Amino acid sequence: MAVEPKLHAVMAEFATPQELIDAVAAARAHGYRQIDAFTPFPIEGLAETLGFTGTRLPLIIFLGGLFGGVGGFWMQYWCAAINYPVNIGGRPLNSWPSFIPVTFELTILSAALVAVLGMLALNRLPMPYHPVFNVPSFALASRDRFFLLIETGDPLFDAESTRTFLNELHPRQVVDVPE
Repeated sequence: MAVEPKLHAVMAEFATPQELIDAVAAARAHGYRQIDAFTPFPIEGLAETLGFTGTRLPLIIFLGGLFGGVGGFWMQYWCAAINYPVNIGGRPLNSWPSFIPVTFELTILSAALVAVLGMLALNRLPMPYHPVFNVPSFALASRDRFFLLIETGDPLFDAESTRTFLNELHPRQVVDVPE
């Protein structure tokens, strides 16, 4: 007795970038929101058509840089004024102008590290497995084909009606994506 695999999504394959953009626009207009597109190269306007309007990454980078800068300044202040206060030549213990280079460098270092880690986290990477890899024709996504994916988690998703909708967009093929 064979068990049918659980459905992850329904995917349509298109031949040109314009067909994909038109299909994404039609899917958004129809009300689908949990959709994704796969292309062999970046397509201008596709992200906006998909509904990706903004990201939290700049705020995350800013907070990482701010934390690094404050942490660098505090580390130097603690060493010079609290842990080992040595008054040399009458200068104040909190000689902030001498703290600027290290504070600047730690700000940049922290922001860069948080940028890389934040980008990986927000993109949910690394992702060694994705259900679309179960579809044999998906190998063409890195060569010359364009794919539109509508996930089962979408509130409007119904397997038959979604397949019918995608077929109305005149793709090369519509396939089920098992989990």
